[in-house]
Amino acid sequence: MDVADMDVAEALANVEMAAAWDGEEGDDWTEHAERYEAAGRYLWPRLGLGALVTATSRVLDIGCGTGHSTLEAARAAPEGMAVGVDLSSKMLAYARHRAGEEGVANAEFVQADAQVHPFEPAAFDVAISSFGAMFFNDPAAAFTNVGRALAPGGRLALLAWRPLEENGWLMTMRAALALGRTLPAPPLGAPGPFGLAGASRVREILQAAGFTGVKLAPVDEPVYLGRDADDAWTFVRGMGIVRGLTGGLDDRSKQQAIDNLRRAVDEAETPEGVLLPSAAWLITAQAP
Repeated sequence: MDVADMDVAEALANVEMAAAWDGEEGDDWTEHAERYEAAGRYLWPRLGLGALVTATSRVLDIGCGTGHSTLEAARAAPEGMAVGVDLSSKMLAYARHRAGEEGVANAEFVQADAQVHPFEPAAFDVAISSFGAMFFNDPAAAFTNVGRALAPGGRLALLAWRPLEENGWLMTMRAALALGRTLPAPPLGAPGPFGLAGASRVREILQAAGFTGVKLAPVDEPVYLGRDADDAWTFVRGMGIVRGLTGGLDDRSKQQAIDNLRRAVDEAETPEGVLLPSAAWLITAQAP
């Protein structure tokens, strides 16, 4: 299988997301990789790799980021392999370095747009994504392409956010930072965090791409922000959502918003750390 990194002039359809993730967004996630991965410590296991991946499985990880899920899949398939694909060169460099440090030799990382990348047909037994498949600008084409990359009967498993209003961690941050403003919300179904939030649309997309047995199971687990309020604050205050929602405020209003958010973080402290509720889907299906 040819897993060379994509030519920048070739096989790139998701141009807007590529600009973000192979730019500022990807840089931020790479710099704070341990924090972002820790935030999902209660969510990642719900992907269910233990039930999906066998010792000989060939696994495709869509939107693999800094490589956590790819490395977990590779460890679960010691006689197989895992290939992580992502748009971010910096995140992939981090993932490769990490695989080398941890001695995971059967994990590969490819800079590619999974929506159009020419995967070898039937090259994989399992395709997974941990909050990475929500960003396709043409999900119907993307999942058709992923379906071709799966062997007959291959399995698909995705974690993706449910709608904004169900995600308490985001709603808490937005309420703290709003200061009476009506804040913009990412549209349901558009490329972004809520691209796969609508259950009926997800079923339509996957069935149109040829997948069968499509199921969506709600996943309600907390987002972990830090071991205590002070620790969480060092992470939360620099998050992209905070920068984005305070960027246009004057100094006084910005300080008020930041103070509100700090109180919200303090109030979320528990004996297990700072936890806020989240709402996701576990989406599973079978390739034709």
